[in-house]
Amino acid sequence: MKRLFAALKIYPDETFLSSYRKLKAALHHEKINWVAEQNIHITLKFFGETDERKIPGICSILNDRAETSSHLTLQLTGLGIFGSIYAPKVIWVGIEPFGQISFLMKNIHTDLAAVGYDNDRQNLVPHLTLGRIKFLKDKILFQHIIDQYKRISSEPIGIREIILYESILHREGPEYIELNKFPFKKELP
Repeated sequence: MKRLFAALKIYPDETFLSSYRKLKAALHHEKINWVAEQNIHITLKFFGETDERKIPGICSILNDRAETSSHLTLQLTGLGIFGSIYAPKVIWVGIEPFGQISFLMKNIHTDLAAVGYDNDRQNLVPHLTLGRIKFLKDKILFQHIIDQYKRISSEPIGIREIILYESILHREGPEYIELNKFPFKKELP
Protein backbone atom coordinates (compact mmCIF):
# COMPACT_ATOMS: atom_id res chain seq x y z
CA MET A 1 0.00 0.00 0.00
CA LYS A 2 1.12 3.51 -0.80
CA ARG A 3 -0.35 6.80 0.39
CA LEU A 4 -0.96 8.69 -2.88
CA PHE A 5 -2.17 12.00 -4.21
CA ALA A 6 -2.18 13.76 -7.58
CA ALA A 7 -1.06 17.39 -7.60
CA LEU A 8 0.28 20.40 -9.40
CA LYS A 9 3.76 21.31 -8.09
CA ILE A 10 4.06 25.02 -7.33
CA TYR A 11 7.29 27.01 -7.40
CA PRO A 12 6.41 30.40 -5.85
CA ASP A 13 8.57 33.47 -6.36
CA GLU A 14 10.84 34.83 -3.63
CA THR A 15 8.44 37.67 -2.71
CA PHE A 16 5.68 35.16 -1.93
CA LEU A 17 8.09 32.90 -0.03
CA SER A 18 9.32 35.87 1.99
CA SER A 19 5.75 36.74 3.01
CA TYR A 20 5.12 33.07 3.84
CA ARG A 21 8.19 32.98 6.09
CA LYS A 22 7.08 36.19 7.85
CA LEU A 23 3.60 34.72 8.40
CA LYS A 24 5.10 31.59 9.93
CA ALA A 25 7.37 33.69 12.15
CA ALA A 26 4.43 35.85 13.28
CA LEU A 27 2.54 32.68 14.28
CA HIS A 28 5.52 30.79 15.72
CA HIS A 29 3.82 30.61 19.13
CA GLU A 30 0.88 28.61 17.75
CA LYS A 31 0.73 24.87 17.06
CA ILE A 32 0.51 24.82 13.25
CA ASN A 33 1.94 22.21 10.91
CA TRP A 34 3.30 24.34 8.06
CA VAL A 35 3.84 23.01 4.56
CA ALA A 36 7.57 22.88 3.79
CA GLU A 37 8.53 25.20 0.94
CA GLN A 38 9.76 22.29 -1.18
CA ASN A 39 6.36 20.57 -0.75
CA ILE A 40 4.11 23.43 -1.87
CA HIS A 41 1.49 22.04 -4.27
CA ILE A 42 -2.17 22.12 -5.25
CA THR A 43 -3.86 18.78 -4.59
CA LEU A 44 -6.03 17.57 -7.46
CA LYS A 45 -7.05 14.25 -5.88
CA PHE A 46 -6.07 12.61 -2.59
CA PHE A 47 -6.19 8.81 -2.88
CA GLY A 48 -4.95 7.88 0.59
CA GLU A 49 -3.70 4.34 1.20
CA THR A 50 -3.80 2.71 -2.23
CA ASP A 51 -3.15 -0.85 -3.37
CA GLU A 52 -0.10 -0.70 -5.65
CA ARG A 53 -1.99 -2.74 -8.28
CA LYS A 54 -4.26 0.29 -8.82
CA ILE A 55 -1.38 2.65 -9.69
CA PRO A 56 -1.27 1.79 -13.44
CA GLY A 57 -5.00 2.60 -13.76
CA ILE A 58 -4.56 5.89 -11.90
CA CYS A 59 -1.57 6.75 -14.11
CA SER A 60 -3.56 5.99 -17.26
CA ILE A 61 -6.35 8.36 -16.21
CA LEU A 62 -3.95 11.14 -15.19
CA ASN A 63 -2.05 10.75 -18.45
CA ASP A 64 -5.25 10.88 -20.53
CA ARG A 65 -6.38 14.02 -18.71
CA ALA A 66 -2.96 15.68 -19.09
CA GLU A 67 -2.96 14.94 -22.83
CA THR A 68 -6.21 16.88 -23.24
CA SER A 69 -5.20 19.77 -20.98
CA SER A 70 -3.32 22.99 -21.65
CA HIS A 71 -0.41 24.50 -19.77
CA LEU A 72 -1.68 26.67 -16.92
CA THR A 73 -0.61 30.04 -15.62
CA LEU A 74 -1.89 31.00 -12.20
CA GLN A 75 -1.27 33.41 -9.39
CA LEU A 76 -1.43 32.73 -5.66
CA THR A 77 -3.51 35.44 -4.03
CA GLY A 78 -5.50 36.02 -0.87
CA LEU A 79 -5.03 34.28 2.46
CA GLY A 80 -7.95 32.53 4.15
CA ILE A 81 -8.90 29.85 6.65
CA PHE A 82 -11.09 26.77 6.47
CA GLY A 83 -13.21 26.29 9.55
CA SER A 84 -14.71 29.12 11.56
CA ILE A 85 -12.92 31.96 13.31
CA TYR A 86 -13.71 30.07 16.52
CA ALA A 87 -12.28 26.76 15.26
CA PRO A 88 -9.95 27.37 12.29
CA LYS A 89 -8.50 24.20 10.76
CA VAL A 90 -6.45 25.18 7.70
CA ILE A 91 -4.59 28.27 6.48
CA TRP A 92 -4.78 28.48 2.70
CA VAL A 93 -4.04 30.83 -0.18
CA GLY A 94 -6.34 31.24 -3.16
CA ILE A 95 -5.62 30.66 -6.83
CA GLU A 96 -6.52 32.94 -9.72
CA PRO A 97 -7.81 32.27 -12.20
CA PHE A 98 -9.15 29.06 -10.71
CA GLY A 99 -11.54 28.10 -13.52
CA GLN A 100 -9.05 25.94 -15.45
CA ILE A 101 -7.85 24.14 -12.31
CA SER A 102 -11.41 23.63 -11.12
CA PHE A 103 -12.32 22.16 -14.53
CA LEU A 104 -9.24 19.90 -14.44
CA MET A 105 -10.07 18.73 -10.89
CA LYS A 106 -13.70 17.95 -11.77
CA ASN A 107 -12.66 16.00 -14.87
CA ILE A 108 -10.08 13.97 -12.95
CA HIS A 109 -12.62 13.18 -10.24
CA THR A 110 -15.23 12.18 -12.85
CA ASP A 111 -12.73 9.98 -14.71
CA LEU A 112 -11.64 8.30 -11.47
CA ALA A 113 -15.25 7.80 -10.32
CA ALA A 114 -15.82 5.73 -13.47
CA VAL A 115 -13.20 3.24 -12.24
CA GLY A 116 -14.38 3.06 -8.64
CA TYR A 117 -12.91 6.09 -6.85
CA ASP A 118 -15.57 7.98 -4.94
CA ASN A 119 -15.91 11.69 -5.54
CA ASP A 120 -14.91 13.76 -2.55
CA ARG A 121 -17.91 14.87 -0.51
CA GLN A 122 -16.85 18.47 -0.21
CA ASN A 123 -16.94 21.01 -3.01
CA LEU A 124 -13.82 21.05 -5.13
CA VAL A 125 -12.28 24.39 -4.24
CA PRO A 126 -8.83 24.89 -5.78
CA HIS A 127 -6.53 26.24 -3.09
CA LEU A 128 -3.03 25.87 -1.77
CA THR A 129 -2.76 24.69 1.83
CA LEU A 130 -0.06 26.52 3.82
CA GLY A 131 -0.68 25.16 7.30
CA ARG A 132 -2.86 22.81 9.32
CA ILE A 133 -3.85 24.21 12.69
CA LYS A 134 -3.46 21.84 15.61
CA PHE A 135 -4.07 24.25 18.50
CA LEU A 136 -4.31 28.01 18.99
CA LYS A 137 -3.35 29.73 22.24
CA ASP A 138 -4.65 33.14 21.18
CA LYS A 139 -7.43 33.12 18.57
CA ILE A 140 -7.79 36.90 18.57
CA LEU A 141 -4.09 37.45 17.85
CA PHE A 142 -4.22 34.66 15.26
CA GLN A 143 -7.07 36.37 13.40
CA HIS A 144 -5.28 39.73 13.60
CA ILE A 145 -2.15 38.22 12.00
CA ILE A 146 -4.18 36.42 9.32
CA ASP A 147 -5.87 39.74 8.49
CA GLN A 148 -2.44 41.36 8.04
CA TYR A 149 -1.55 38.79 5.37
CA LYS A 150 -4.91 38.72 3.52
CA ARG A 151 -3.32 40.29 0.44
CA ILE A 152 -0.45 37.82 0.10
CA SER A 153 0.22 37.11 -3.57
CA SER A 154 2.72 35.71 -6.03
CA GLU A 155 3.95 36.49 -9.49
CA PRO A 156 2.36 34.39 -12.28
CA ILE A 157 3.38 30.72 -12.05
CA GLY A 158 3.49 28.35 -15.01
CA ILE A 159 2.24 24.79 -14.56
CA ARG A 160 3.23 22.20 -17.15
CA GLU A 161 2.33 18.82 -15.63
CA ILE A 162 0.36 16.70 -13.19
CA ILE A 163 2.43 14.70 -10.71
CA LEU A 164 1.45 11.52 -8.88
CA TYR A 165 3.09 11.59 -5.46
CA GLU A 166 3.60 9.09 -2.71
CA SER A 167 3.40 10.68 0.73
CA ILE A 168 5.46 9.05 3.46
CA LEU A 169 4.63 10.37 6.90
CA HIS A 170 7.47 11.09 9.31
CA ARG A 171 7.41 12.71 12.73
CA GLU A 172 9.12 15.84 11.38
CA GLY A 173 6.69 16.10 8.44
CA PRO A 174 5.69 14.32 5.24
CA GLU A 175 8.11 13.32 2.52
CA TYR A 176 6.74 13.52 -1.04
CA ILE A 177 8.15 11.19 -3.67
CA GLU A 178 7.32 11.74 -7.33
CA LEU A 179 6.08 8.45 -8.76
CA ASN A 180 5.18 9.74 -12.19
CA LYS A 181 4.79 12.96 -14.19
CA PHE A 182 2.13 13.65 -16.81
CA PRO A 183 3.01 16.63 -19.02
CA PHE A 184 0.24 18.77 -20.44
CA LYS A 185 0.26 18.29 -24.20
CA LYS A 186 -1.43 21.49 -25.28
CA GLU A 187 0.45 24.77 -25.38
CA LEU A 188 -1.30 27.94 -24.35
CA PRO A 189 -2.58 29.93 -27.36
